[in-house]
Amino acid sequence: MTPRTDPVRDAAGYLRSWLEAQVQHRRVPGAQVAVRHGGELLLSAAVGTADVSTGAPLTPQHLFRIASHSKTFTATAVLQLVEAGRMRLDDPIGRYVPELGSAGSPLAGGTVRELLGHQAGVVRDGADADFWQLERPFPDRAGVVEAALRAGPVHRRNEHFKYSNIGYALVGLAIEAVTGSSYADVVRARIVEPLGLTRTGADHDPARAGEYVSGHTGLLLGEDAREPIGPVGTGAMAAATGCYSTAEDLTAYGAAHVLGDERLLTDDSKRLMQRLESVVTAYGTEVGRYGVGMVLTTVGERHLVGHSGGFPGQITQTLVDPVDGLVVSVLTNAIDGPAEELATGLVKLIDVALRPRGEVPAPPPGTPPLETFTGRFAGLWGVLDIAELGGRLVLVRPTLADPLPGVEELEVVDADTLRVAAQPGFGPAGELVPVERGADGRVTSLRLGGVTSRPVEEFLRRRAAMTGGPSGTTR
Repeated sequence: MTPRTDPVRDAAGYLRSWLEAQVQHRRVPGAQVAVRHGGELLLSAAVGTADVSTGAPLTPQHLFRIASHSKTFTATAVLQLVEAGRMRLDDPIGRYVPELGSAGSPLAGGTVRELLGHQAGVVRDGADADFWQLERPFPDRAGVVEAALRAGPVHRRNEHFKYSNIGYALVGLAIEAVTGSSYADVVRARIVEPLGLTRTGADHDPARAGEYVSGHTGLLLGEDAREPIGPVGTGAMAAATGCYSTAEDLTAYGAAHVLGDERLLTDDSKRLMQRLESVVTAYGTEVGRYGVGMVLTTVGERHLVGHSGGFPGQITQTLVDPVDGLVVSVLTNAIDGPAEELATGLVKLIDVALRPRGEVPAPPPGTPPLETFTGRFAGLWGVLDIAELGGRLVLVRPTLADPLPGVEELEVVDADTLRVAAQPGFGPAGELVPVERGADGRVTSLRLGGVTSRPVEEFLRRRAAMTGGPSGTTR
């Protein structure tokens, strides 16, 4: 337990509540989340449903297909082989996949490192990639090699960042050539078992069929119903997209990529994976950054690594702070699931708990405990939360895609009055927020910017009368 971990632990209940509001507001079937800090699991939760056709609740134990997270497993396995002297990053892929050289393809000269960094110019998925919409099976070894040879180099080596699932599948074949084992066995022996993961594997496992979450179609052009999507294997594409896991297991795996934890790799190898290889700029705008098997991103002052994943019906995201040790994983079971936004939002709320956005006076002596002010409230203009984060009261608007612009620090004036911190802005900064309480001491309403918000159920009970709707009064 460290002083920096305590506020994150204390915030865990609100983080789950925020996630629940996001899932409901965005009409996502379900989301699984886990947060680790300093190696300690501080939150493992699931909200929503595992399958909309049955209504089965989503649990933290449901298995998700984590898709391109698999690339981090593949890069980790390669660096382990490099550390053992069994492979070099500068080895040409043709050394391990001889079909490329036999066909005289320039792709044979692309290096393992270039493939891991998406700089080898290899086609993304091939000319016939309808396996991504389940119209045919994912390709086997012969299919992967044929797709690469048929397309040839799309770009010259190191000319452009060119994201390639086929490229990673070729690296998976190289791992099998070096080890003499299947990719699945390598992942199990070199990553899953050393970390004690029990709900992670390299590809769909039919023996665990009852444990998988259902994927779901998107809400296309205003649709209001989703269809479940069943599980499939990924064949020789497993090294690019096959893995399954849970948010809890992924945070345990992510923690092994924190500097100082050498259960999987030395810090030297982790720094190599995590350092900037490519700034991805399309049409003059930066759209991402990539290392060696890792996506690099910045949230606030944090420089994070990790990966996203997109599988038919499932979108996932894991973020790792390799210095501070924060790991956040969010898994969603819809093809339009906002996993990246949710994971980023959780990191931002965690940082609000760790660092005040502005200074406010401490509560006066004798005022009620902070938790007696907290709750979720609604009015005609939306939902707002009064939450305790980092031993302070903050106002959060929990349906915003990015929570940070809507977060306000709150001062406790007395038992029945708050004040919004004095900051420049278009809202009620610096104004008093009167609070009314019921006989049990719970907040029954608050007035922000002169507008009353009430507990959600109470607002919904009153709304028709306020608006002149069917069950209200016509104005």
